[in-house]
Amino acid sequence: MTKVDLISTVQKANKGLSKSATQRVIDTTFNNLTKAIKKDGRFAYPGFGVFSVRNRKARKGRNPRTGESMIIKPSKTVGFRPAIAPKKSL
Repeated sequence: MTKVDLISTVQKANKGLSKSATQRVIDTTFNNLTKAIKKDGRFAYPGFGVFSVRNRKARKGRNPRTGESMIIKPSKTVGFRPAIAPKKSL
């Protein structure tokens, strides 16, 4: 599903919203979700799952162009752990 598909689906479910209003609502939702993860390190939505910051350790990698070994720096990423109901529905 793309952003356009999501906007269309939400708009169809809420007939009173225009496409631009629906887009603003979705953009605001994801912006606030990002801010919450940045501030608290996690965002939980009951019945859906938990987004949390995960730390990746430094690791060995290989440059695909040259084949040379290199060290990939440690980094942070966002992980997702689904709740039981969505996980079972897969």
